[in-house]
Amino acid sequence: MQKRDVDLIIISDVHLGTYGCHAKELLRYLKSVKPKQLILNGDIIDIWQFSKRYWPESHMKVVRKILKFVAEGVPVTYLTGNHDELLRKFADFRLGSLTLTNKLTLRIGKKRAWVFHGDIFDVTMQHSKWLARLGAVGYDSLILLNSLVNWMLEKLGRDKMSLSKKIKNSIKNAIKFINDFEVTAASLAIEKGYQYVVCGHIHHPEIKQIETALGTVTYLNSGDWVENLTALECHRGKWQIYRYQAEDYATADPEPDGAEHDDLSEKLDIKRLLEVLKSEPMVAL
Repeated sequence: MQKRDVDLIIISDVHLGTYGCHAKELLRYLKSVKPKQLILNGDIIDIWQFSKRYWPESHMKVVRKILKFVAEGVPVTYLTGNHDELLRKFADFRLGSLTLTNKLTLRIGKKRAWVFHGDIFDVTMQHSKWLARLGAVGYDSLILLNSLVNWMLEKLGRDKMSLSKKIKNSIKNAIKFINDFEVTAASLAIEKGYQYVVCGHIHHPEIKQIETALGTVTYLNSGDWVENLTALECHRGKWQIYRYQAEDYATADPEPDGAEHDDLSEKLDIKRLLEVLKSEPMVAL
């Protein structure tokens, strides 16, 4: 497999440290591309649900691959989300080509893009975090159940299914929430004079034009690596949603498994770092 050149890649909602994370698939994707810039738009590591009992090697390999991009000088920006909100106390931290912050403004040709996770628009997150955390645990349990269901369907020669998608698509309030989220993000971006607004958070990949009384903006959402396995790619000024397809990776990986190891990753104890973050009180922003 020859690596693809991509000017900009945006991924979000990976949820490393949870059973639903498709880390192996994400690693294959990251190994298949040569990005000039990488943006991690929130909820990459799920600190909410982190447990030292569950941190597979495949999840660590994703971290090492991202660190390899940093070591190679690729600009990597980590934008914080709600599941990794504990990192917000370190906003504006820089290490080589790695930057940690809460939001980002980009120039795409002659247009401006506003990039942020999007949890600020989630009323549950703002007023009932305990309920949001409870929902996250329930969601992770549903994903785990879904894995068992899909294993059984494969054995029976049937197509896989997404229980969470079926539930969300059948509930009118869920559909309304997604629509309200998109319109709210777009309206605020138009007011601020942006031509693109890029979010994550709602696990719903999308590229579309949204028009309000004040103007028009292109709304983009990178989706997730739990249900949809999607990323946003921008190359030569053109945006597209990348969707992972297993058949695209039938050939051998472009790098051996150990290739993403380097001095930086060897010195980084992710489990210990996450334990420290969870034990420290959150600093008011």
